[in-house]
Amino acid sequence: MLKDKLGIIFGVANKRSIAWATAQALHQGGARLAFTYQGERLKDNVEALTKAEMPDSLLIACDVTKQEEVDETFEQIGAEFGRLDFLIHSIAFAPREALEGDYLKTDRDAFLTALEISAYSLTQLARAAAPLMTDGGSIVCMSYYGAEKVIAGYNVMGVAKAALEASTRYLANDLGPRNIRVNAISAGPIQTLSARGVSDFSTMLKHHAERAALRRNVEAREVGSTAVFLCSPMSSGITGEVIYVDCGYSIMGM
Repeated sequence: MLKDKLGIIFGVANKRSIAWATAQALHQGGARLAFTYQGERLKDNVEALTKAEMPDSLLIACDVTKQEEVDETFEQIGAEFGRLDFLIHSIAFAPREALEGDYLKTDRDAFLTALEISAYSLTQLARAAAPLMTDGGSIVCMSYYGAEKVIAGYNVMGVAKAALEASTRYLANDLGPRNIRVNAISAGPIQTLSARGVSDFSTMLKHHAERAALRRNVEAREVGSTAVFLCSPMSSGITGEVIYVDCGYSIMGM
């Protein structure tokens, strides 16, 4: 499905990352991948994961808060790959204290940090990737239901995800004439490193499993499979959408 396709993934932290499950699915589909990491500690994690399964992958240091590193990343991609077929954005961060208590107490620095890293970075990366998507392409980002409804403890991250989903639509319109599609996957709660920052996450998991239409929580591999679909020609007519991969939680009322 993705034979000879070239893509880059932002956001792999460890083997439980949604981004890593997505990488495995894309690799199994035939794609060659590049990965970015922030800092030497995460480099070791990503390198350990890719060495055995994806020895031909490319590893690049990139902190999205530093424009020069973003520029260097896509220069390296251009030199190594020559083009880009897809980009996976799985980046989100907010200070831990902003994910506790009332959203009302969010301070300016926490708000700006969350919005810059979790939402603005999609626009930033799309702008850098677009010139390399010479044959069209697909950009996929990861969202969550907290962008649409209030989720206790999600706080400023919900606001950031709402901005991310709005950016998805505006970018889809801007990049559509170049045959570049932009979509978001809204995954149900999954036990990842970043999820640990959300207060009482175990309660969220239990609540979700009890009320979702499938009466269970989604698995990271299911998110990865959806990303493969969105990066493949099978989804050629889909752009600007938020695809829910949450076992039907978002369709439920009472």
